[in-house]
Amino acid sequence: MDKASAKNKNPQLTTFTLWVMTITTGLVVANLYYNQPLLVDISRTFNVNSAKAGQVSTLTQVGYAVGMFFIIPLADMFKRKRLMIIDFAFIVLSLLLTGYATNINILLVASFFVGASCMIPQLLIPMAAHLAKPHERGKIIGFVMSGLLIGILLSRTLSGFVGAHFGWRNMFYIAAGLMMVMWALVYYLLPEVEPEYEGTYKNLMLSMVHLIRDDPKLRLAALRGALCFACFSAFWSTLTFLLKQNFNLGSDIAGLFGLVGAFGALAVGAMGRLSDKMDPYHLSSFTVALVIISFIVFAFSGHSMVGLIIGVILLDMGVQATHISNQAIIFATNPGARNRINTVYMVTYFIGGSLGTFVATHLWYLYQWNGVCIMGIVVSVIALIMHLLNRKKIQNKTTTVHS
Repeated sequence: MDKASAKNKNPQLTTFTLWVMTITTGLVVANLYYNQPLLVDISRTFNVNSAKAGQVSTLTQVGYAVGMFFIIPLADMFKRKRLMIIDFAFIVLSLLLTGYATNINILLVASFFVGASCMIPQLLIPMAAHLAKPHERGKIIGFVMSGLLIGILLSRTLSGFVGAHFGWRNMFYIAAGLMMVMWALVYYLLPEVEPEYEGTYKNLMLSMVHLIRDDPKLRLAALRGALCFACFSAFWSTLTFLLKQNFNLGSDIAGLFGLVGAFGALAVGAMGRLSDKMDPYHLSSFTVALVIISFIVFAFSGHSMVGLIIGVILLDMGVQATHISNQAIIFATNPGARNRINTVYMVTYFIGGSLGTFVATHLWYLYQWNGVCIMGIVVSVIALIMHLLNRKKIQNKTTTVHS
């Protein structure tokens, strides 16, 4: 009986289970990014400027941060699979409302709810870390993250194609159909993981304050991730405007850049394995430097397709490898609080992303591509300086945290 209970509480992470988690992660997170190559089409449909259309992407990311903050900690209290099954219903409804939106304000509200409901990847990644053997944790996180990254990048390719040939609304109807399929797969194929936290929701939320206070590695990883993701979001939310203005290309070509980024993301899986063996300080120094270099390349590539392609590969490798390194660091401490740790990290991460989108779309409106590139260089340099100034905290292996 005891053995059966232990097995139920800690099911084996099989290759099949890992693939189900990875595919689910990629397809659910894609919902957050379908709108980015479609912003020009959306602005045309509702007759609004680029800054207003950019709020669609901004509010999606804000919604994601809000959903993570209030819902993800519950995975330390309740069964994770059950939370996912309930959440899929809200994802489908939000996507249908997005596709049906009759004016820009309804679309903005619907986009917020798409973001708020699509936090299943942030249940699956800590779940994978929980089920993984300690010496394989970085590799397992890297594998699931590869699915997430490919989902993020190829979502733009798919939505750009659908938007150009079938209209932007149909992309969200297709997404709703995909979510219904994933709903069934998760229900039938994913194992259940029992919660470890015993207490009230209020105390659960308050415990995150202690995690932030007591864990300098978590604070640094969250800020480093937020600054890098601000750069990532700044580029991808304004790329469609650049391609339209300087190259007279539509959403389908903007989406194809996702394929370019996906090649860079494929190399990120190796970073997960490196994070198990390499000093995280030196690894993150290298990956953040890639982000800086990418925006320097972008600054000289406003009219160069080759330059943009090189910059996209560097940017995606730098941002996503930094993200994996960050998560390997924070998940190594306090196993019983991994969902709350992930909440702190990812909420900060997506606040950075939403601010990056907001600022970049306004800089584009005022200063065009030069304004976006200067922002990317400045923010990524700040991230590197902050990282370098905190070497001792990053390399200290005796951090104490409380759950």
